[in-house]
Formats: sequence, structure tokens, C-alpha cells
Amino acid sequence: MATVFICGASRGIGLELCRQYSARGERVIATCRSVSSELEATGAEIITGIDIADGAGVEALQRRLEGTHIDILIHNAGILSRETLEDMDFGMIERQFQVNTLGPLRVVHALLGNLGAGSKIGLLSSRMGSIADNQSGGRYGYRMSKAGLNAIGMSLARDLAGRGIPVVILHPGLVATEMTGGNGIAPTTAAGGIIERVDELTLERTGTFMHAEGYELPW
Repeated sequence: MATVFICGASRGIGLELCRQYSARGERVIATCRSVSSELEATGAEIITGIDIADGAGVEALQRRLEGTHIDILIHNAGILSRETLEDMDFGMIERQFQVNTLGPLRVVHALLGNLGAGSKIGLLSSRMGSIADNQSGGRYGYRMSKAGLNAIGMSLARDLAGRGIPVVILHPGLVATEMTGGNGIAPTTAAGGIIERVDELTLERTGTFMHAEGYELPW
């Protein structure tokens, strides 16, 4: 039985990851800012009140998990806003950096002591963080923050390779969640693809930017 840590688990993709990992018999540790009844029903061990944009909150998470070995760390938490050149919100752009970019780095850094050779890290990014794939512009904060997360993922892959810990940067697809207004594929499908990609992750493939369906994406 593996221990799976999922950050951002109260709804959407994170919730479905908890369901599917629990269903196959893994120990699931789930974090969220506020718990949902759906998350409680998964049987996951839940750590609430964690704001990844708050350094003190992440330090509390580190203390809570001291001595717990993590086999799989999946960082799913994120936010999206829709800035355009004509309607810019710099405060919201900064907030997206705190959550989407610095948040994952804070969490992984805080939990390095919980990881060991053979552990795996999956970072939920977006193809909107791809510079080469930007065909429509706009959404400045989300694109910038996810591009930053992609850079973090690559650096983590390089820095952790010597410890035997591979990293994959994953685009789940357009998923029907609250973030997307209910448009896209079912969270069950997206979560299943993410789990498959993490299962097959090896050090030889560390640092790849992949669609959950299994193909690489351009940077």
C-alpha cells in the first residue's frame, strides 16, 4: 500500500484522485482549505485549513506530517482568473502566482523530508502555461503562473534526480469543474489519466510536460 499525498482535494480533480486512489487500496492524505462531505466520504485522512499561499500554513503542514513517508505527492491546488489586456487585475495576477506557482514550491520544499528514493511527484499545470502553444492570448495571470510552475517542475526534476525522485508536469485536459464552468471532460476521466501517468513515471522520463492522455506538450 502506497501513501499518496494530494494537495487541493476538496472538489474536482483532487477529489476524484482521492476517490480513485482510495478505491485501489492506497493510503490517501488529503489537504484542503475547507473540507467537503464528498471528500470525507472517500476515507482519506484529511488535513484542513491549509492555505498554500501562506508560508505559516505550509509550515504547519510540515509539522503535521513529520515522520510520514510519502510515496506519491500530487499537487493539484490552483486558481484561475481571466484577465484581458483591456481588463487587467494585477492584484489577482499576484494572487495566482502565490497559489499556482509559489504554493507548489512551498509544499514540495516543506515535504522533502517525507520523500525518498522511489517517491514520485506530479504537478498539475496546464497547457495554458505553454508559451509555444499560446494561440489566443489573454488570461495573463494564469498563463504566467503556470509557465512559472513548469519552470519549477523542471528544476525540481533536475535537483531531485540524484535522490531517485522523478517529477512529471501534467495537463489534465479541459475538465468539467467549477473552475471551467462545468465545461470539458469528466473529472473521473482526468483523474484516471493522471494516475496512469504517475504510475508509469520513471527517472528516465523525469521533467516531462505531459497531457494526462499520455503525450508530451510543447514548452
